[in-house]
Amino acid sequence: MLVRVKVTAGARRERFVELMEHSYEIHVKEEAERNEANNRVRTLIARHFHVLENAVSIVSGHQRPNKTFRVIK
Repeated sequence: MLVRVKVTAGARRERFVELMEHSYEIHVKEEAERNEANNRVRTLIARHFHVLENAVSIVSGHQRPNKTFRVIK
């Protein structure tokens, strides 16, 4: 399944908001350096869908706020 995410890195607190089905807005404390924010978003998506982290991979948007992740259930 493909999941679309708008990421805000460097936020004061973490938030995970479902906008529509398979569309989310996620705020993370980690900065967008050394792939830290992407890794944290991947962890949060894995927790939300109750899958392992290696079942979540980024498909597009590696260096952009709008990203697409693939979740394998």
